Amino acid sequence: MLTDKRILLIIGGGIAAYKSLDLIRRLRERGAAVRVIMTAGAQEFITPLAAGALSADRVYTDLFDREAEQDVGHIRLAREADLVLVAPATADLMAKMAAGLAGDLATAVLLATRLPVLLAPAMNPAMWSHPATQRNVARLAADGIAFVGPERGEMAESGEAGVGRMSEPLAIAERVAAMLVPAPGPLAGRHVVITSGPTHEPIDPVRYIANRSSGKQGHAIAAALAALGARVTLVSGPVTVPDPKGVTTVHVETARQMLAAVEAALPADAAVMAAAVADWRVAAEGAEKIKKDGSGRPPALALTENPDILATVGHLGDRRPRLVVGFAAETENLIANAQAKLARKGADWIVANDVSPETGVMGGDANTVRIVSAAGVEDWPTLDKGEVARRLAARIAAALA
Repeated sequence: MLTDKRILLIIGGGIAAYKSLDLIRRLRERGAAVRVIMTAGAQEFITPLAAGALSADRVYTDLFDREAEQDVGHIRLAREADLVLVAPATADLMAKMAAGLAGDLATAVLLATRLPVLLAPAMNPAMWSHPATQRNVARLAADGIAFVGPERGEMAESGEAGVGRMSEPLAIAERVAAMLVPAPGPLAGRHVVITSGPTHEPIDPVRYIANRSSGKQGHAIAAALAALGARVTLVSGPVTVPDPKGVTTVHVETARQMLAAVEAALPADAAVMAAAVADWRVAAEGAEKIKKDGSGRPPALALTENPDILATVGHLGDRRPRLVVGFAAETENLIANAQAKLARKGADWIVANDVSPETGVMGGDANTVRIVSAAGVEDWPTLDKGEVARRLAARIAAALA
């Protein structure tokens, strides 16, 4: 699978470094040659001797190694491979990558390389969910860095549970193979239209009606569909997450603009309506900023219903995509509301999730979904939104096969 492929593995300084020893073995048994760089922190958990014995090659540790650097060794390491894999990728290492720092051998190689880079993050859940880490992840993703994981699970060092556990070596090896030896995707030749994010419905030139959707889940689904070979048109409301690579993204503001963009993107083999579209808009948008009148009473805002994008697509007749997937973000009666939505809107599946404030789904990185269809209800465990996206994309591919 990886015969004649060369992997440069950078092992970061976290307890998950012990998994990297098994990762070396998994890569080599697939035919890859593995060369290892270890940070100073990594050497506190495992030894260069162990990594070298498993990789059957020298392990590099020092930017100022007199022997290695006499021919600018860090530049050579950055070029003499097919892929750079960082496992575990710690919060500190990702922060340095995002800032473009190059104070040790690992970060110097990462700054100098033009090779594909795959990160397998591993850290405490609080560190993963911290806004600084999420900013760094978004920056790296925008720079074209690929990620595998992290997963939800119990942390070895603290016993805490949450999203932050490094993916298992087998899963990482499979992702490496998919990046280096891409097979024709099961969605090759298919066109999928997906909506993501919120809509902003203007009240006046400075105010609008919106909701708390971040677009993380919808954008992740678009990326996962593209990874399976689909031609993807993503219609995105106002979000701060970067546009997925390999996807045609159409940016809109309002529900009416989103509907027009979806209709313009048809025909399609499948439609995934993941956007959290505002149900109502102001009937008469103010041409100027609405001012207080001194009475203490708020202005009367007459609302009118926005077009129902999912129902429109679900009842298009001959132009209806073969598979229509809707989302139901609910705070109560999750399954009953999703089942009613399935029938009313002409969808084939409804992806239902509880977005009550205590779940942290809106804006968060994990999701717990249930797939509601005519066949019944399928419960999924709590997963990172990236993994939800990959599973849903695989399910779509199977349905269209």
